[in-house]
Amino acid sequence: MSTEKSDGMNYAPQGVPKPVVKPGEFPFAVAHLDHGHIFGQTNGLLEAGADLKWVYDPDPAKVADFIKKYPIAKPARSLDEILDDSSIKLVAAAAIPCDRGPIGCKVMEAGKDYFTDKTPFTTLDQLAQARAVTARTGRKYMVYYSERLHVECAMHAGTLIGQGAVGRVVQVVGLGPHRLNAPSRPAWFFEKAKYGGILCDIGSHQIEQFLFYTGATDARVTHALATNFANPNYSELQDFGEASLVADNGATNHFRVDWFTPAGLRTWGDGRTFILGTEGYIELRKYIDVARQPEGDHLYLVNADGEQHLELKGKVGFPFFGQLILDCLNRTENAMTQAHAFKAAELCLLAQSLADRSLCA
Repeated sequence: MSTEKSDGMNYAPQGVPKPVVKPGEFPFAVAHLDHGHIFGQTNGLLEAGADLKWVYDPDPAKVADFIKKYPIAKPARSLDEILDDSSIKLVAAAAIPCDRGPIGCKVMEAGKDYFTDKTPFTTLDQLAQARAVTARTGRKYMVYYSERLHVECAMHAGTLIGQGAVGRVVQVVGLGPHRLNAPSRPAWFFEKAKYGGILCDIGSHQIEQFLFYTGATDARVTHALATNFANPNYSELQDFGEASLVADNGATNHFRVDWFTPAGLRTWGDGRTFILGTEGYIELRKYIDVARQPEGDHLYLVNADGEQHLELKGKVGFPFFGQLILDCLNRTENAMTQAHAFKAAELCLLAQSLADRSLCA
């Protein structure tokens, strides 16, 4: 786990604890520790009052490292041992992307809710299977779209939009640069069948935000590109991707994702989102204000009332996790609807497919 912003794969935001349940009311387990986002997922659930009971991974070293950080977790001998525990309400996981769908279906078939790192699937067949299992079991397949859910300025942007601060949102432009730091990456990170492609992987954040900020329930992909510009030693890595979408309500989206964050930047990526409304606009500088402040969570709002710069670090919190816990207990959908989680996944898979076909043409 790391709160050091130069390390994107293991960056785990921490907030102020705001429990929504009493001790013992929401036991959860963690399984499959292939991506460092599992630490952010775990932090968010613990801060919202959940009780961490089990941890499992086939690699004992990963389990030992996790328990050093969360000594309350008990090592499980298998995922089945966790699933056989009737007290467990939810399993949080960050498996290799190609394994996330099948693991989630197994968890839901066992009567537990599932909370996976993004991207939640690498194929449309996996998505179809998960949709069928959620429909049959009534369990949740929730996704850690961290670039909105674990970023305070991004969460506050949703509040402002809901209050009508910029009118109707008609366009979202997203920039999602990341630092590659190739020597620190596991082998699966460079195998396309395992990570799914750049639009499927980190592009999923961008599409989820587009749907959320515009209130859209569907969209079509009008343009998609994914390629390898600068990493010939990793032939299956896509280090650049972009896509454009048009939503069912007419709003548009364009985003760019890449692995080109330079060494001189003080964070792993200068993530930004631009939200245009009919009565104003918002800019999010999520992780840094370049050449000025190393802290992130800057929101710029311009509308009829004037210009505002809101510094939101430590002021908004991360309400998604508490809402998720209550949703699991009450069978509600306040944190995120299942339809939204799946639609964002579907569109990133469709964008990736279009980019791959264009690359082969």
